[in-house]
Amino acid sequence: MNKKIQISKYLIFDFIGSFIAWLWFHHYRKGVIEPQLFGYSIDFEFDTNVLLGLVVLPFLWVSLFFIAGFYRDVYRRSRLKELGLSIAITIMGGVVIFFLLLLDDYVASYKSYYQLFFTLLILQFCLTYFPRLIITSISTHRIRTRRITFPTLIVGDGDNAYSVYKEFRDEKITQGNQVVGFLAIENKINPQLVDELPCLGKYSNLREVVHSHNIEEVVLAIDEKDSKLLSKVVNEVLLLNTTVKAIPSMYDFLTGRVKMSQIFGAPLIHISFDLMPVWQQKLKQFIDVTVAIIALVLLSPVILVIAVAIKATSKGPILFAQERVGQFGKPFHIYKFRSMYIDAEANGPALSTKNDRRITPLGRFLRKTRFDEIPNFWNVIKGDMSLVGPRPERQFYIDQIVVKAPHYIHLQKVKPGITSWGQVKYGYAENVDEMIERLKYDLLYIENMSLYVDFKIMIYTLITVFKGRGV
Repeated sequence: MNKKIQISKYLIFDFIGSFIAWLWFHHYRKGVIEPQLFGYSIDFEFDTNVLLGLVVLPFLWVSLFFIAGFYRDVYRRSRLKELGLSIAITIMGGVVIFFLLLLDDYVASYKSYYQLFFTLLILQFCLTYFPRLIITSISTHRIRTRRITFPTLIVGDGDNAYSVYKEFRDEKITQGNQVVGFLAIENKINPQLVDELPCLGKYSNLREVVHSHNIEEVVLAIDEKDSKLLSKVVNEVLLLNTTVKAIPSMYDFLTGRVKMSQIFGAPLIHISFDLMPVWQQKLKQFIDVTVAIIALVLLSPVILVIAVAIKATSKGPILFAQERVGQFGKPFHIYKFRSMYIDAEANGPALSTKNDRRITPLGRFLRKTRFDEIPNFWNVIKGDMSLVGPRPERQFYIDQIVVKAPHYIHLQKVKPGITSWGQVKYGYAENVDEMIERLKYDLLYIENMSLYVDFKIMIYTLITVFKGRGV
């Protein structure tokens, strides 16, 4: 199973379909609509606009499909949902293209306008949706015949765990789950489960087992009464970037929390860690990279001046790189302009304070204006960071924070940011207690994530920069 190849199939056929749709649409305009206007047949020709459309429009359609989430989770697709989404996206894109490019066409009547519009929609829909439907149907068939499987791990060792395993094992029409083992939770282990599945360790080894066995789905089969243990396990799985499902309780059934998406699958709750709609997630990524590139280009004279000033006023490198913990607990190196003297942490990690003597005079100005964080835009382009998100911390401090505030780990559900709600509301933290105090604002951001909130935070960040209140 190769996800990159599968994504490539969708991309190629969407591009080719959009290309052919525009080509046929142009032929329809020249061969059907314009003869009605002029009263005689005209030659079929390619002008500059048509050729430009053949190059640009397929990319625009593919970008729109990407934002809508068509190339995400390519092996777990609902054909019915895809049909509805394809219709909606086609209408949306068709309206934009029609009003931007075609509304000023000379046509014989309003009827011709309607003919053009619906022809554009029908061609685009048919030539992109049906190839996509064929690819999805082939994949679905391969999943149901176990030619494509998803390595699955059960967290639990009791009757619930064995019940889930039996459900997967006895499925007449499989959903592709291949259970590779279970993790014990120190309860009474079901003997039948041990006979049929290997025990891969304890739940505390969850992350290691997921990585070592390339697990794609985790099923939580823990007794609902053990809420503390369930909370610990959820804190672990949210950093794994895997599909997570759980056994529903009778309360979940009665309150309608169990939403059926598959006729033949086991009745499990899909635990979603998506904090924004897919289209907003994709648009956020696009905005992040676009703004970061533009910022680095526009700020290049400032970057040059700062680089020269740092080199001229203190010894040491211009840039400062430090390992931080990013989304899903993945470490990365954050880049900043050096604002401290070299060997500032010779005695170990230490947070900066207002009157910190380790900060250079120039560094104090850079921190006040937040110019020291300009190289963070490179981290955004690399995909390690976002424009807006909780500020990334070092593992040294995270280990101290989670002792007092275990829920800190929820911040790692999202990419860290150059600026954050906590940064705007609280500012820099000088110790672990202040980090924990700032935590509530970042958790509040995660619970209210949207492009609207991001824009508000960026505006307040710019106000902070212009007023020089960075420290």
